[in-house]
Amino acid sequence: MSSSDSSLRSTTAAAPIAPATSAWLTPAELLLLGAVWGSSFLFMRIAATDFGAFALVEVRLALGALILLPFLLRVKDQIKPSHWLRFLGIGIVNSAAPFVLFAWAAQRAPAGVVAISNATVVMFTSIVAFLLFGEKISRRGALGLLLGFIGVAALASGKTSGGSVLPAALAGVFASILYGFGGNFTKRYLHDLPPSAVAAGTVMCAAIVVAPLAFMTWPSTPVPALSWLSAVMLGALCTGLAYFLYYRLLYRIGAPRTSTVTYLVPLFGVIWAWVFLSEPLTLSMAVAGALILGGVALSQQRASAKK
Repeated sequence: MSSSDSSLRSTTAAAPIAPATSAWLTPAELLLLGAVWGSSFLFMRIAATDFGAFALVEVRLALGALILLPFLLRVKDQIKPSHWLRFLGIGIVNSAAPFVLFAWAAQRAPAGVVAISNATVVMFTSIVAFLLFGEKISRRGALGLLLGFIGVAALASGKTSGGSVLPAALAGVFASILYGFGGNFTKRYLHDLPPSAVAAGTVMCAAIVVAPLAFMTWPSTPVPALSWLSAVMLGALCTGLAYFLYYRLLYRIGAPRTSTVTYLVPLFGVIWAWVFLSEPLTLSMAVAGALILGGVALSQQRASAKK
């Protein structure tokens, strides 16, 4: 998930947190979430070629669901059949499909490129909220969207090692569009359940959906230990822990403030790729990142002004 999914305001309050604690807890959790989700692009870049997109995503989802399952069991008496249908739909849109797209992109472009494309989530969330739910977009917000789309064009036009990153960049952008739908749907249709249970239910359903495709495309040769380690980290850290943090923040401080993690994910994604994979920061990546994050900043200012 990136993740940074929504520009909506929270309508459900979580358990109260002492002001003195929340003053440092929220920034710390946002920083941690940005670092964790940023590392997901590193892990996908390492493991995607050896596993393939579907097998890698299945390992990620299955481990994430296993870690989050206890939170679902705690509230099993509150879960209705209609909740499972919503878990399934949102799990596909907000986990299964975007995870597969990002894993596919990771086989074809540097981790930094894929991480930067994820920064468009907030913009697409605003567009979905406008088109489906009638939320207004101010002139400042519209300018931010335009700036972000120029950034996407700059990112898609880049090259690495002589090859075009267009297919990977477009896959990342399409995944971000799906996150835009997922964030809106989650807040509107699953607000009556605890955030940790929502994370568990959607990830579990996503794992069930991807499982047949993973089995059909499971690698025929042994997967190296480093790729297995990366897959485990994707599941335990970047899905289990990250989704718990994300939904916890989403319900406590609202979607606009939670989506500020969008600033941190591409930053950490590029840093981790540079440190561990020696991936360079190209001019097109730098320009695209600046434009996209500038557009996100304008959108965030619009959202904050409404609070």
